[in-house]
Amino acid sequence: MELKQKIMKINVKYRNIIYACIMAFCMSFFISFILVSINRGYDHQFLSAWLKTWSQAFTCAFFGAYFFPRVIQQIMRRINFVEEPLMIEKDLLVREEDNG
Repeated sequence: MELKQKIMKINVKYRNIIYACIMAFCMSFFISFILVSINRGYDHQFLSAWLKTWSQAFTCAFFGAYFFPRVIQQIMRRINFVEEPLMIEKDLLVREEDNG
């Protein structure tokens, strides 16, 4: 029997919001868990403290994940990245200059 994958079809205008939600969820979930674990340890109130912290972290992370990529992309467009030749390529260039 062949299993068909179901693919969600969502309008492209929601791409940035969905991306921000997924990124915010993953980042806030992971980071809040680690920080509450380090700061409080695992006691009987760990779950409630973590969920409270996670909900606050998600709100902050969502706005960061939604707005920061746009700003960072604008900054990255102003940077000119150049690739240095590898040592082997430099050696070949020097040999070609010597032979020429």
